[in-house]
Amino acid sequence: MIQNLALIDCNNFYVSCERIFRPDLRELPIVVLSNNDGCVVSRSNEAKKLGIKMGQPWFECKELSVTHNILALSSNYTLYADISDRVMNILRSYSPKYQVYSIDECFIDLTGTAKVREICYQIREHVIKWTGIPVCVGVGSTKTLAKLANLIAKKHPRSKGVFNYNNLTETQQKKLLHQIPVSEVWGVGSRLSVRLKHRGIKTVEDLKTAHIPTLREEFSVVMEKIQRELQGVVCFNLEEVTPNKKQIISSRSFGKPIRSIDILKDAVSAFVANASEKLRSQKSHASTVQVFLKTNRFKRDQAQYMPSLAISLPQPTNDSLIINRWSNRIINKIFKSEYSYKKAGIILSGISPTMFHQFDLIDSTTPDNPELMTTLDKLNKKFGRGTVKISTQGFYKEWEMKQERKSPHYTTDWNAIPRV
Repeated sequence: MIQNLALIDCNNFYVSCERIFRPDLRELPIVVLSNNDGCVVSRSNEAKKLGIKMGQPWFECKELSVTHNILALSSNYTLYADISDRVMNILRSYSPKYQVYSIDECFIDLTGTAKVREICYQIREHVIKWTGIPVCVGVGSTKTLAKLANLIAKKHPRSKGVFNYNNLTETQQKKLLHQIPVSEVWGVGSRLSVRLKHRGIKTVEDLKTAHIPTLREEFSVVMEKIQRELQGVVCFNLEEVTPNKKQIISSRSFGKPIRSIDILKDAVSAFVANASEKLRSQKSHASTVQVFLKTNRFKRDQAQYMPSLAISLPQPTNDSLIINRWSNRIINKIFKSEYSYKKAGIILSGISPTMFHQFDLIDSTTPDNPELMTTLDKLNKKFGRGTVKISTQGFYKEWEMKQERKSPHYTTDWNAIPRV
């Protein structure tokens, strides 16, 4: 039986989230900016037609934005995460086998389902009716083919947002893949496509029929797996259970340069809280803590200093208070007052399940307070992240991101509920 694997992808997701509560923004050119309003991370179709590129610095677009009245909004990740959860909850109802691939993409297994095409249209209607988010659905026998099918569903109006690659004949498949540039293949991208073109591989069909041993020798086994997926051989399985992270990083660029050690400690305390929460959510603990600071590398006229220091903990832990104490010690060691810092972060590594705990040979007690951490997580989950904080967190606002164009938290803040 041929596998019917569907990829549901939200269209221009961040922009679509903003338009749910702002119907006046429909059909207008809109972009959503990254942290500190730096680069474009989401574009409406109208903005794409004006030539704005993904990842383009916003300062390069300002003249174009004035000419065409382009609206730029700051990223509202709280809103986007909540809307994403609502979309994924709908998709889970269509199959017990699914994989949430990213904030706006989900694979679901429709193998054995009758009338797959009709079900896909039903999914589109269900999601937009209940959340207001438009989606496209691509169906293929592998993840790579489902991704390509989704691309076609987005770009060709005749598909009406749904494309099933499995319904094509072999001749139709060959003709279609000859028309798609190899750079559109999931996992290839622009850099690898340049190397592939030097080998005469310009289209998806060229990659599908390339000599396997040569491909593997020059581009690694991953490229071979991509090729086999294009041939209909499953190499990337559906990951129904997300594997635990081996390393957790929490960092951020500041809205303005920071010279105070107290403000840096405040910022790192927030990063510790986020990283420790993720650690506990996967029932793990970390044995190594690393803190890094960075000056602004784009300011060539300023002295640069980018220190980083990692330490091994006496015992693995996921306790926010313990990790924060060690982080403060590291900052005391690496901080130099003569520099202005633009970014800081924390890295937790040496991660292992909490069930595997190697106690100290002399002292078998642990300084962890799991009951306190459980209570902290429950309160923050119920009343919102940051309701209960580490004592050194939240006194300073200077390090927070620049978000001058941010929309309200419509779905997660009672005070931001729109009034009619």
